[in-house]
Amino acid sequence: MVLTWIPALLGIVGLFAAFMLYRIVLRYPAGSGKVAEIGEAIHLGAMVFLKREYSILAVFIVIVAVLLSLSLGLSTTFAFLVGALSSALAGYFGMFSATRANVRTAMAANNHGQSEALTVAFYGGSIMGLTVASLGLFGLGTLYLMFGGDPETAHAIHGFGMGASSVALFSRVGGGIFTKSADVGADLVGKVEAGIPEDDPRNPGVIADNVGDNVGDVAGMGSDIFESYCGAIIATIAMASTMSWDVYQQLGTQQSLMFLPLGLASVGLLCSMLGIVLVRMFAHRDPHLALRIGTIGASVFFMFAAWVVIAMADISIGVWGAVLSGAVGGIIIGVVTEYYTGGKPVRDIAQCGETGAATVMIAGLAIGMQSVVVPVLTICTIIFASTQMSGLYGVGIAAVGMLATVGMTMAIDAYGPVADNAGGIAEMAGMNKETRQITDSLDELGNTTAAIGKGFAIGAAALAALAIITAYVQTVSLHVHDFSLLLNKPTVLIGLFIGGIFPFLVASLTMTAVGDAAFEMIKEIRRQFREIPGLMEGTGQPDHATCISIATNAALKKMVLPGVLAVAAPVMVGFGLGPEALGGMLGGALVCCVLLALTMSNAGGAWDNAKKHVEKGNFGGKGSDVHKAVVVGDTVGDPFKDTAGPSMNILINVMAIVSLVIAPLL
Repeated sequence: MVLTWIPALLGIVGLFAAFMLYRIVLRYPAGSGKVAEIGEAIHLGAMVFLKREYSILAVFIVIVAVLLSLSLGLSTTFAFLVGALSSALAGYFGMFSATRANVRTAMAANNHGQSEALTVAFYGGSIMGLTVASLGLFGLGTLYLMFGGDPETAHAIHGFGMGASSVALFSRVGGGIFTKSADVGADLVGKVEAGIPEDDPRNPGVIADNVGDNVGDVAGMGSDIFESYCGAIIATIAMASTMSWDVYQQLGTQQSLMFLPLGLASVGLLCSMLGIVLVRMFAHRDPHLALRIGTIGASVFFMFAAWVVIAMADISIGVWGAVLSGAVGGIIIGVVTEYYTGGKPVRDIAQCGETGAATVMIAGLAIGMQSVVVPVLTICTIIFASTQMSGLYGVGIAAVGMLATVGMTMAIDAYGPVADNAGGIAEMAGMNKETRQITDSLDELGNTTAAIGKGFAIGAAALAALAIITAYVQTVSLHVHDFSLLLNKPTVLIGLFIGGIFPFLVASLTMTAVGDAAFEMIKEIRRQFREIPGLMEGTGQPDHATCISIATNAALKKMVLPGVLAVAAPVMVGFGLGPEALGGMLGGALVCCVLLALTMSNAGGAWDNAKKHVEKGNFGGKGSDVHKAVVVGDTVGDPFKDTAGPSMNILINVMAIVSLVIAPLL
């Protein structure tokens, strides 16, 4: 069938488009002298970290590949290796381009103004977005051509998801530990103790902080979205390959339902490209308006394109309704996240700073907990609506609908750290006030898009994980007679509570890792301020390399245990307590991961923007007691929103995809 070649071919087209955007970014000047030196230091620091991280990951991947080949055969092992390589390449290409775009954004702001600066920063993020979508589409499209046509061999594709998830977890956790240990250290010593501005060139931790923005929010976030994107597609293919004959009679043929998630992802990539074009068209106007038009435009294009694909495949119109519920639900979660991290709650937290850091902490935690309600109810609505229209298959296809325009979603998310880096470079290089105002406005918008991206990522991960768990249940049911997950079974209840442990344990491990690394970073920055002659006066040179080394070593050491726990837990519970206990564990982990991720990400985002609200001159502005209080909130919120919170998304997907891969052995 000719249509089955389209996903892989469009994946190649998307990679070519990403390469062309990279060429366009390189046409902008990278500056000279101090500007070029700072940009190169950030680039080299990021790439050195990634190289060391991937060298450790390679050992883990080889060990798992050997175990898979012995238990599930070469087909699953091959898919696992392709998934791991694709996820690693997505992170590498995205971070490489982002660290080239940051300095060019600063120069564009200095030489041409806001419109060109927005274009360069957004193109830098778009390269990441297109790379994530295209590599996922090419990898899964190619494996579908090899294995997916036959339901008997389609299980091999699950290995791709396991490979992608394994790399994503290490990248997200490692990157999160790096970025927040550097950020916390630089902020506490620089802004609170020394009283110098953020991104001040005298601060020894400032280059490590800027490197961290890339390894955490570009490479880490890219891997996060990549594994949810691929996981949703894989789970939907798995469900379509194991459904009963009655369901096929209602929805469509087995082959058309198996291919549909890849077909939707294909048109989603094209719609993302259209969204990127829309942003460029409106870049000369308000940046916020341009990004909003591009995001909503891509989603609207996709909704119509999905209807065409489903109609051409002669699939029930109820399936399109499930796709629609996922796409609309993703927008709702993003809007709610934007309110809690950029609306009235942020101003309320800032005002609490008038009575000290303690009330700032209380208000932020309360806002984070409250922010859970609407997104979770939205997820419940998506599940209800999608299953009413197309059964359990609807859950998977709704997740695909939410993630199909991932190219555009990832583009506006990765734009944030590029703009943030540009502001840091402008500050360190001593560019004029007008340039700094432009980069500040783009950075502020980037904080909002990053918060929306995190909310979207949590919702998408929840639906993708639910789809994978559903596929797990269906797969086990083929091998275990009368398999069911009932709450009156002790093994299911035991599994439920065991599953609830892991999100809290992993959150504790990652938060502790940030605290320990920040402790070392703070001691080093204090030492340099104390011992390097003329550092505070601006005549001495800080030792950035030592700070980068501290953050790198901490991240690489501390990322291993959470990764091993996520992969090993399903295997131990599945073979030790049985498939029912494992199903219960996945359910408990899913609920706790979603609730904890939303609380931590939104509380952290609200604390961050409360600090920025005060720094604009509100409630006394920079240097005031209120400012010191909200900086404490932001410091606690950093590992909440950028380390522990985001790791929840990948944790549940890793546990779910590993369970799906080992399901035939249970």
